[in-house]
Amino acid sequence: PDRSSPENGYFFWAYTITLTNLGQETVQLKTRYWRITDAHGKLQEVRGPGVIGKTPVIKPGEDFEYTSGVPLPSSSGFMTGRFGMVTAQGEPFD
Repeated sequence: PDRSSPENGYFFWAYTITLTNLGQETVQLKTRYWRITDAHGKLQEVRGPGVIGKTPVIKPGEDFEYTSGVPLPSSSGFMTGRFGMVTAQGEPFD
């Protein structure tokens, strides 16, 4: 709430994501891609290396959690996306 300004059509949304490695191999998060749509139907696409400046290595059974945010011109919206990962052997997957 302290970063939003509803009277000016500015709503800052925070989100927390937990990635859990349920596989048998160590993996590394390399990229992210988000499709963020506000309540007016306006789409933003965000892609780039890592998340919050990090490209974490996640061992089997381990978690990586981070919090970030996105400003929207509406009081609601939704986001979908994917993470680009790579195995210790260099095999990429989303």
